[in-house]
Amino acid sequence: MRKGEIHRIHAQDRLRQNRRRIALEAARLMSEHGIRDFHRAKTKAAERLGVGDEQSLPRNHEIEDALREHQRLFRGADQPLQLRRRREAAREALRFFARFEPRLVGAVLDGTADAHSAVCLHLHTDAPDEVGAFLRERGIPFELQARRLRLDRERQAEFPVYLFAADDVAIDITVLPHDALRQAPLDRVNSERPMRRASLAALEALLAQDEIAAFEQEGAGRSGG
Repeated sequence: MRKGEIHRIHAQDRLRQNRRRIALEAARLMSEHGIRDFHRAKTKAAERLGVGDEQSLPRNHEIEDALREHQRLFRGADQPLQLRRRREAAREALRFFARFEPRLVGAVLDGTADAHSAVCLHLHTDAPDEVGAFLRERGIPFELQARRLRLDRERQAEFPVYLFAADDVAIDITVLPHDALRQAPLDRVNSERPMRRASLAALEALLAQDEIAAFEQEGAGRSGG
């Protein structure tokens, strides 16, 4: 094997190791410090590890895989309970906002939610101020922000975001136009595909699956003991 080829193999190996180290550290920061933004988590992780090479930054799906691994190893007892609580809160929120054809998105849907996670919803209306009026009529204080989302490879836009809390669970609502029901914005993990979303019926099916899994796990624990 030529010397140049050996150097190339070593360089690729170093790159893989750095990507793995950064992904693990980014996952730890997300789990323990509540960082929800993938780019912020990986750049902060790279800085902490002293890695300045852009090529060493892992892809979002690598960080998500590392986050699931971290939660399994270090949050095995607590994380499923926090996830369940937020899915139940999401069910109530989907019912509450039924007139806006809501959809659940984000960590509560994909299963990586923890104590730091908000319940994230997409509401659909061509009059976004209606959401603020809806909350004010019901005496719910909120903070109004904005969020930029990629609609497809060429287009991105800013949308209003309403933030409030219900029973100590943060609720994060992005208001989209009604035609966004047909085509979700691009996913934060895999920017080549639409964001995964769930209706109330889909979430209720997911909660039923959770109950079955918890029952089977409890039964396995009793038989093993």
